[in-house]
Amino acid sequence: MADEKNNQVRVRMAPSPTGPLHIGGVRTTLFNWLFAKQNNGVFVLRIEDTDKERSKKEYENSILEGFKWINLDWDEGPDISDPKKYLGSYGPYRQSERAEIYKNYLQKLLDDGNAYYCYCSKEDLEIEKQDMASRGLPPKYSGHCRNLKTPPEGKTPQVIRFKVPSNTKVEFKDMIRGNISFDADLFGDFIIAKDLDTPLYNFAVVVDDAKMEITHVIRGEDHISNTPKQILMQKALGFKEPIYAHIPLILNPDKSKMSKRFSDVAFSNYIKNGYLPDALFNFIAFLGWHPKGNDEVLSREEIIKQFDISKVQKAGAVFNIEKLNWLNKEYMKKMTDAEIAEKARHFFEEEKINYDENRLVKLISLLRSRVTTLKDFVELGRFFFELSDYDPTLLMWEDAKKKDTLEILKEALTELGSIPENDFNKENISSKFEKMTEAKKKGEVFWPLRVAVSGMVSSPDPVYIIEALSKDESLKRIELAIKKLENN
Repeated sequence: MADEKNNQVRVRMAPSPTGPLHIGGVRTTLFNWLFAKQNNGVFVLRIEDTDKERSKKEYENSILEGFKWINLDWDEGPDISDPKKYLGSYGPYRQSERAEIYKNYLQKLLDDGNAYYCYCSKEDLEIEKQDMASRGLPPKYSGHCRNLKTPPEGKTPQVIRFKVPSNTKVEFKDMIRGNISFDADLFGDFIIAKDLDTPLYNFAVVVDDAKMEITHVIRGEDHISNTPKQILMQKALGFKEPIYAHIPLILNPDKSKMSKRFSDVAFSNYIKNGYLPDALFNFIAFLGWHPKGNDEVLSREEIIKQFDISKVQKAGAVFNIEKLNWLNKEYMKKMTDAEIAEKARHFFEEEKINYDENRLVKLISLLRSRVTTLKDFVELGRFFFELSDYDPTLLMWEDAKKKDTLEILKEALTELGSIPENDFNKENISSKFEKMTEAKKKGEVFWPLRVAVSGMVSSPDPVYIIEALSKDESLKRIELAIKKLENN
């Protein structure tokens, strides 16, 4: 899989810090990471911050944190502290720190006659565009400044354009899509820089990939149209052409494009909602690719071993949140109560809930079959540490009378109080409740007890809650329920 001269695969992920990390960016990174691991290659992280106005340090930090959270590590990148390594053969790794490199290659294109200054104003270009549209022609630059010998009098350069060779067809073999060809005449001379100090994306990425010796470019299919332009610049600069692989877009269940405006694409939201890193890794790896067979739950090692970039589908990959939820539950099944508690702790702390470590593990055991994500433990288990205020009428089951409900609560208080501290377990608790239900309906007993100890009408079996809460806390909550109902 490596190139002929350099037998080491080098791939890159090049996020733009103009917004939060999104699912599509993580998927592209993951595919590059898998390809590098599979081929004993080098994974390079490069920050493409040529858009000075929109690029922000906080976005860069959140992108790096997101990759680290899902355990996608890189061999070279912007956070390397060793200056010799960072500024060595391939660094620096932020485009904003590579201005002189771009300037030299822009000047080379100008000197060699492969690029030129364009003096056309926005107004000039708009007139051109309207004229072409009126004649049914595709919008492209006319080449007005292409062969100027001297600058037009009284005009200053607006941009630098690449001089596209006439009657040229650009062809390349995509690892996923096969042979792709473009007629270069259709897009005309395109802009590569605002000036020598301000290169645009399409030019900067060509220089970076060449100087960093990237052998394979794995990216989204929305970059296919950029590829012929980049290949033309590679040829003009004498750079080796990397091997391309364009992965499919991620789609909503209705097959519409997953976008920032209409979909939950921010990766941080999935972290905040309590999905597990390994579950997300597994899920995202299957967005557009699937191993042979029907296995849906695979470890990282298994995915690395089985991943095949050539088997990535061409059609869009549907983002199915139900499948992600199922996968997350499958990964939680593999964990012990203590392991889940370790990861869930953060969510209780975020909500400023004071929790006891031992009781947290008990809560996990109590709720794990009922939750989908780690955050659900907070939503469903807050009552375990903080009993919310509730309407005392909730204590009464169906058409039960207040007097009868109070009698049941007081009887439960007596029965539970008679169990020795060392024997306060679900077997003995259940035995006491069975005694109480001999002359009553089960709902008459269990309903008020459920509300008393949880503050909710829907919760796990009150027997399990009472055991997990401890004798002292359970009795306090039942006493409180009695007072609330008496004062109602």
